[in-house]
Amino acid sequence: MSEEQEPDDLAGLREEINGVGRSAAKRIDPGAGALTIAVAALAVLVSLILPWVDGVQGLSLLFGEADALPKVFSYAAVIAGVLLPAVTLAVRRWALAWVSALASFAASVAGVLSIWTTQTTTGHHPGPGPGPGLILAVVAVVVLLVKWLRLAASRPPMQ
Repeated sequence: MSEEQEPDDLAGLREEINGVGRSAAKRIDPGAGALTIAVAALAVLVSLILPWVDGVQGLSLLFGEADALPKVFSYAAVIAGVLLPAVTLAVRRWALAWVSALASFAASVAGVLSIWTTQTTTGHHPGPGPGPGLILAVVAVVVLLVKWLRLAASRPPMQ
């Protein structure tokens, strides 16, 4: 082997190692947190069969069969609580972890506002109040928010 070819081989190897390092920096490893995320996503799904407001199930709100206030939260809970976590855990990309965290934040705000609006009075009549499904969905989305924020913020600084 000549001396000129050996540095080229080392440069190619160095570039390949750097490429693997860059690829690994884009990925996340949720570890045991993946189980918590999966259980919270399951809780969102279970909450859809429970009553949310006035005995109306979350699925009825989601499919537009019932006219109740937390309709926006029903969409947000399914997207941020079920679909995004499934995609993010499957792909394991750091950027998707941030998207899931931000979506969980928006869904959490919508969920808390949904609980508040169901308790708000209309005239002299008290509101119907949140059902167990709505409360379970909001708690599950808040748990997802905490887990995604911790996971997304745990990325080590780039060197």
